[in-house]
Amino acid sequence: MVAFGGNALLRSGQKGSFQEQVTNVERTCENLVPLLEKGYGIVIGHGNGPQVGNGLLRHAAGEKEAGLPAMPMDFCGAETQGSIAYLIETGMDRVLHRSGINRRVVSLVTRVEVKADDPMFRNPTKPVGPYYTKEQAQKLADETGATYKEDPKGRGWRKVVPSPVPVDICNVDLVARLAREGNIVVTVGGGGIPVVKEDGVLKGVEAVIDKDLASALCAIRIGADEFYILTDVPKVYINFRRVGEKALDTLTVAEAREYLAQGQFAEGSMAPKVRAGIYFVENGGSECIITEAGELGNSSCGTRIIK
Repeated sequence: MVAFGGNALLRSGQKGSFQEQVTNVERTCENLVPLLEKGYGIVIGHGNGPQVGNGLLRHAAGEKEAGLPAMPMDFCGAETQGSIAYLIETGMDRVLHRSGINRRVVSLVTRVEVKADDPMFRNPTKPVGPYYTKEQAQKLADETGATYKEDPKGRGWRKVVPSPVPVDICNVDLVARLAREGNIVVTVGGGGIPVVKEDGVLKGVEAVIDKDLASALCAIRIGADEFYILTDVPKVYINFRRVGEKALDTLTVAEAREYLAQGQFAEGSMAPKVRAGIYFVENGGSECIITEAGELGNSSCGTRIIK
């Protein structure tokens, strides 16, 4: 299981044009070749944060300028799952063709179940969409009932939504079967479309599931041996960008928990990745490797979370 980080799609300073994303995705897919050459079966998860934000802006602009109704968060999640999966399929096909590897790429727009009574629904914390001034945010909150919070780095105010824990993945048995048949499968994009069970039927909800945690759950359910989380640094660090900075080659679950308790890993950055790695290893996985995509050809790449 490989979870693409946000920089696999959009790099710092880029606007998010179609061509930028096509180029970035293909470069990331190129880095999977060493795994494919070893005969690995690969399932890919990915983020969609910037793309959902852009989608929300487009919906808002369409409603304001042309009277087109804006769509809810679960719909936007489905939109971006499909569009990003298309980019990955296209980039991966080009890489496979150049490398002479005969594999098919299959994408599934995936619903991921959460509990309706998850406490996160009472405490929305996940920022989505554009930044607003305090006055704009208050006006939007009054009009829509949504919650807006100030960005800790002072960049403005953003809408925040719940980030509930994933408990089940629709059609995950099909994901496992397709991967074992040799297909490269793209699934749980952006953490999956969040749904709750209501009268025995799944219904979309206004939330965002952490993509790394959803990928970890997928890795567990398909019986993956290894779980790679790709980010923009080669290893996990303690005292990151401070005196005493140190790269970690391995982390036991106990050590990872201790560093989390110390606040060594930033929320919204490395902390969710480390938690996802712990979850995978504690639930049957052999190891989680956190690294940057360009390091995948290196047998000692990244920081490895083990029991």
